[in-house]
Amino acid sequence: MTYTLQKTEPSLRALADGLEFPEGPVALPDGSVVLVEIANGWLTRVTADGTRRQLVHLGAGPNGAAIGPGGKLFICNNGGFQWHRSAEHGLRPIGQANDYSGGRIEAVDLASGQVECLYTQSGSGPLKGPNDLVFDRHGGFWFTDHGKVRPREVDRGGVCYALADGSAIREAVFPLWSPNGIGLSPDEKTLYVAETFTGRLWAFDIGELGHILARPWPDSPNGGRLVCRLPGMQNIDSLAVDAEGNICLATLGEGGITVVSPAGQVLHRVELPDPMTTNICFGGKDLKTAFVTLSSTGRLVALDWPCPGLPLNFLNR
Repeated sequence: MTYTLQKTEPSLRALADGLEFPEGPVALPDGSVVLVEIANGWLTRVTADGTRRQLVHLGAGPNGAAIGPGGKLFICNNGGFQWHRSAEHGLRPIGQANDYSGGRIEAVDLASGQVECLYTQSGSGPLKGPNDLVFDRHGGFWFTDHGKVRPREVDRGGVCYALADGSAIREAVFPLWSPNGIGLSPDEKTLYVAETFTGRLWAFDIGELGHILARPWPDSPNGGRLVCRLPGMQNIDSLAVDAEGNICLATLGEGGITVVSPAGQVLHRVELPDPMTTNICFGGKDLKTAFVTLSSTGRLVALDWPCPGLPLNFLNR
């Protein structure tokens, strides 16, 4: 076991600041990190020396990102948020945008900057707030639809599976409450999904391509197995899986990274100086550098990590 059960104060390396609610970091082999700035709609590259360059303006609310087949960057666009900024707490989303344009999945050619809209709906209806995605070894991807919050109502979310060429999409899990981070176990037999507002992490057994082996009600409300519910004020945003199969959860409220085993045991906790610690990805030598977005303060930071990240399909493999 690589981790020790303790809270740690990390030595952070600041890579970029002044970002407009960064999320979806992808650590590229050249040492740069591509991320989205949700609040201003930009796809941005941060190089190893901290140089920042805006690549493509996607508009609305670009959210999770992942490299897929052909080296394209696939984006979950949530359709847009309203925002609140304060001197004390920084920037945060507070609900569906007044000019909400609908959720969608987009593919970006990083060489040309060309953007293609792949999906705006599944067979179950329109996408409301696509949030995060992960590619399997077959070239398809699972993604969460977080839904949207309005003053007196909230969407129930779910998980979809789709092909990278835009030819097929299906809803695989429904309902979930605010599904956000998503990842695969090293053997790709288990799909992990985090719910933000419940602080719950779910595991779903994967059957044939794009399908889960659902557990029946009342054993499960959604077909999954409850891995854990984080204590205290730890809402869960995105996640990443490490090489040992543990799940690294970016947490809101009590900002930081909480590492959980597949059995639900909390192994490690890194506290970070932002109540909206939203995403973690792995890169660098041996995938032992964690890149983390501190979103309300607009920062991308890096820190050494005790366990390598799991290599991602189409990026590290």
